[in-house]
Amino acid sequence: MLCFYVVYYIIIPRGNIMNAKQIGNLVRNKRKELGITQAYLAAVANTGVRFISDLENGKPTVELEKTLHVLRVLNIKLGVIES
Repeated sequence: MLCFYVVYYIIIPRGNIMNAKQIGNLVRNKRKELGITQAYLAAVANTGVRFISDLENGKPTVELEKTLHVLRVLNIKLGVIES
């Protein structure tokens, strides 16, 4: 079984990510911490505001590649470990 962990320097030093909602919460918290809007993040990540909204709301069908790109833009490190 694979388990995701996130290196997130303030909110979660190291934690397990088990679903899309948790990733969405990380994205929302980091965006708000940076004081940027969904529209600004969408522009910087070259995606739509609707995608950012869906991602932050934990929609399980968001595109993985776009999600990983948004995480990189926000400097959120995502890794996979075997458990």
